[in-house]
Amino acid sequence: MIQRDTPVSNFELRIPTPEGFDFAHCLDYLGRSSEECLYEIHEQTVRKLLVINDRSVLLQVGSQGGRLLKAVVLHGGPLTAAEQQTVEAYIRNWFDLERDLGPFYILAEEDVMLNGIAKSFYGLRMVGIPDLFEALCWAVLGQQINLSFAYALKKNITYAYGNPLDWNGRRYYSFPSAKQLLATSPEELGAMKVSRAKSAALLEIAQRMESGELSRDQLIRLGDYDQMGEHLQRIKGIGPWTSHYVRMRCLGDPGAFPIGDAGLRNAVKLAAGLEEKPSEAFLQQLFEPWKGWEAYVTFYLWRTLY
Repeated sequence: MIQRDTPVSNFELRIPTPEGFDFAHCLDYLGRSSEECLYEIHEQTVRKLLVINDRSVLLQVGSQGGRLLKAVVLHGGPLTAAEQQTVEAYIRNWFDLERDLGPFYILAEEDVMLNGIAKSFYGLRMVGIPDLFEALCWAVLGQQINLSFAYALKKNITYAYGNPLDWNGRRYYSFPSAKQLLATSPEELGAMKVSRAKSAALLEIAQRMESGELSRDQLIRLGDYDQMGEHLQRIKGIGPWTSHYVRMRCLGDPGAFPIGDAGLRNAVKLAAGLEEKPSEAFLQQLFEPWKGWEAYVTFYLWRTLY
């Protein structure tokens, strides 16, 4: 077990943020559950343990002056120039910093239901899961169960197979790699209350990623989000909801539409003042004017639930 008693700031990165970016809203989203095990909110910053070139790197990200994100490596440096680029790319993907949200806000301003929601959370970005394996596993674990149970399953797997780091009296974890998860078995996952079907899906995803058959870069190179989704859905256990969720949270698709999501239906019911949860047909019609921005509309609607 790696131990360190005093902070070492051997690398700082300052990343300009887009007009209107609000880190506080993103931090509120990240802090939505006390059960989260893969990062920690600390004094208006977020700490995240990454594995870069088989080395644990503890990263702290916060806002500086409202127009910059400041990232500090607390443990695991010094970083090479290539590793610094990896960290910057991760942060840019994490907070969707390359996206121009101007068209989304114009669309929301002209919509009766979205107008107030967009104003309330103005500056919130799609908080992503840049690591494809983590994103796929999280999506599979969350299938057809409540969020609290999904967090419990993720915590069980992370604590059993992930990478721990003890630093300044706190323990941080990164999600296990595909290779680490392949060291387990369906029986071990079942003992952690992961269903047989989900265990099979997790291990198949791990096998494909470890073999190089599946990667984020490979999917991005396809250049078409529908093709990315079709590629993912060839994996048993990944259906439309899971693929759209991963397209939304990991692959940068602003038009991803997890139409079967229970949280989305609850949010629309509340926002639209419906007596019952909306049907898929209702959602299809409701989202028609928001084509191309379904993921952001979904994300903002989710935000109204907590």
